[in-house]
Amino acid sequence: MSYKNILKIVCVTCFVLLANIKPAISDSLLSAYQKEYAYLEEQQRNLVSRLAKFKADSLAERKALMTKLDRLSQKFRKIQNQSKNMNDMTFESERTLESAKDNRDVFTSTFDQAEDTLKSYAVSSVVNRDDAADIKVNVLFSNAFDVLSDVRSIRKEKGSFFSATGERVEGELLHIGQVATYGRSGQTRGILVPAGGGEFKMWQQPAVAVTDSLFANKKPQQLEIFIVENRLTAINTGTDKNVTEYISSGGMVGWIIVLLGGLAIVLIMFRAAFLKSASSASEKILSGIKTYITTHDIAGAQAFCKRFKGSTSRVVSATLRNIERDRDHLEDIIAESILHESPVLNRFGAVIIVIAAVTPLLGLLGTVTGMISTFDIITEFGTGDPKLLSGGISVALVTTQLGLIVAIPALILGNLLSGWSNRIKDDMEKAALNVINIYDAPQLAK
Repeated sequence: MSYKNILKIVCVTCFVLLANIKPAISDSLLSAYQKEYAYLEEQQRNLVSRLAKFKADSLAERKALMTKLDRLSQKFRKIQNQSKNMNDMTFESERTLESAKDNRDVFTSTFDQAEDTLKSYAVSSVVNRDDAADIKVNVLFSNAFDVLSDVRSIRKEKGSFFSATGERVEGELLHIGQVATYGRSGQTRGILVPAGGGEFKMWQQPAVAVTDSLFANKKPQQLEIFIVENRLTAINTGTDKNVTEYISSGGMVGWIIVLLGGLAIVLIMFRAAFLKSASSASEKILSGIKTYITTHDIAGAQAFCKRFKGSTSRVVSATLRNIERDRDHLEDIIAESILHESPVLNRFGAVIIVIAAVTPLLGLLGTVTGMISTFDIITEFGTGDPKLLSGGISVALVTTQLGLIVAIPALILGNLLSGWSNRIKDDMEKAALNVINIYDAPQLAK
């Protein structure tokens, strides 16, 4: 319900109430009421007018704000698109920069490899790193063409080399490219191999006839040649390693494994000799006391057992000392005696098994150590020279082999000796029970 309607209802109500009042109300009160009513109507019209104006102003201001908001939204989207484009451009620039760095690294690596390759052919000129790229390319290709011309030529020159006795001699050198060389100096002639530092030495199989034919510009019937990778790396005569050198190639871990293997051999020999003695004693004791037991000569049987030393003698003696007891108690005494002798029969068995378990782990330790050493060398020097890597690889492979060589026999023999020990325990128990049965046999017969 609107304000105007409420006001009319109030006025009508007042009018009705006034109409019902007695005519004693004065005309002045009615006039005052009419004035108040007219004032209220005027206020109503002003309020309605102000409300309409406020609504119109609010609508206009809202439209202006919406227009401004649209402009700001468009500007924000535009800035956002620009920011995204700038991020894309930044990312693309970073990719371009990374690609340029990679290309530069590849370019530098290529030049380094080219220099190393040329140095292996004794090319002394080295590219200056401060030169421009085109100058570097020209220098490297110029040196490469010189090397190609050299490696495809056969030439003779004056020079010196080391004879088979290690003496330097002057003579002639015949180079077949950069891969093979023959030398001649008086009666000393044959195939030459690099001795390091650009020097040559006589090979152990000189091929004199082939050398004479080549120096005489004749074609040999069969070409004996020693092809080398480059002249700067010395060629060493291969020799077979002895046992000490082979173990030493495994480093300190290799020697530790060998020492443990020697200890295992000694313990196995002692344990085998001890078990053999214990096994033979069981048979001798049982066969010797049968006659005493049959005649119930316990003192004689005990005196016979004292002639022997070992676990079987002690178990049988304990049986003879308590043979008059009831059988259940006697069997408990026998079991206790065998348990008491078990540590003696198991002597060195645990140590042998431990060695069999530890040596493969030591071999694995040597393998890891050798591989770490190899990767350290690769990190520092690269993979260009395999000889630098041979030390770490030798440790890695030799220690593993030594560990398995020690562990496999130690494990097999240790288990076999443990089984032998268990059989001896069974034989002792059988011997003790046999003594009881022989002793009780005449009584059972009655």
